[in-house]
Amino acid sequence: MLLAIAYTDIIERALLEDLGSGDITTEATVEAGAQAMAIAVARSPLVVCGGDVFCAVFKRLDASIQFESLVEDGQRVERGAHLWKLRGPARAILMGERVALNLTQRMSGVATLTRAFVDALPAGSPTRVVDTRKTTPGLRALERYAVRVGGGRNHRDNLSSAVLIKDNHIVAAGGIESAVKRARERAPHTSRIEIEVANLAELDTALALGCEIIMIDNFSHADMLEAVKRGKGKAILEVSGGVKLDRIRDLASAGVDVISAGALTHSAPAADIALDMELVR
Repeated sequence: MLLAIAYTDIIERALLEDLGSGDITTEATVEAGAQAMAIAVARSPLVVCGGDVFCAVFKRLDASIQFESLVEDGQRVERGAHLWKLRGPARAILMGERVALNLTQRMSGVATLTRAFVDALPAGSPTRVVDTRKTTPGLRALERYAVRVGGGRNHRDNLSSAVLIKDNHIVAAGGIESAVKRARERAPHTSRIEIEVANLAELDTALALGCEIIMIDNFSHADMLEAVKRGKGKAILEVSGGVKLDRIRDLASAGVDVISAGALTHSAPAADIALDMELVR
């Protein structure tokens, strides 16, 4: 579920950016009373995401616009599928077209790529595919929702939502032991400790310190297998670092609990969606 509060400001800023002081082309060429019908059409196979956002863009411009969702978020569709339908003032539809498509193409692109990653897991695998904080500034709520729609899971929402000790934290704290000790002393009692390790020696240290989640970052395949052997059942094991689609099956088969992939958001191509419009007499 995506609450309206998560995207209202995003739409407001995007419309302000695109419209500026008005749409001079639309206002010059389209009669004020003209009515139109428009349908969003998939121009390539995709996983649909963002119907509520699409609707909200046009409703912000003119509350009288009628909206109908033809496909639910999360459905996989083929080229030519009709996704959403609008009916109302032609000027408002034209003014909102680009913003609505920009946002939903982005969201559907993330959902489509995430579904590919999830589908690459071996049948029955308990391994989770999760996102990271490598999101488009200002669009995190939309992109993380799209990951969920695609069948993935979310990592921490922001820096305040979980303790994750990364390599630079370890350097700044003076070592793994010092970083973990300080985290246990100062973090909320509800927080588990996750730490990133760069080699098997650091893994052993993290396990000895009782870290609940260990991020195996950029390990060779052989070292990852050894890490799973040493850590399975003692901590949640998360593999990260340059995770691509063609590695998902092997990583999950190795026995890791979580695969985190920044590519879900930072490398997802926009889905191809167009808005076909006709006047209503």
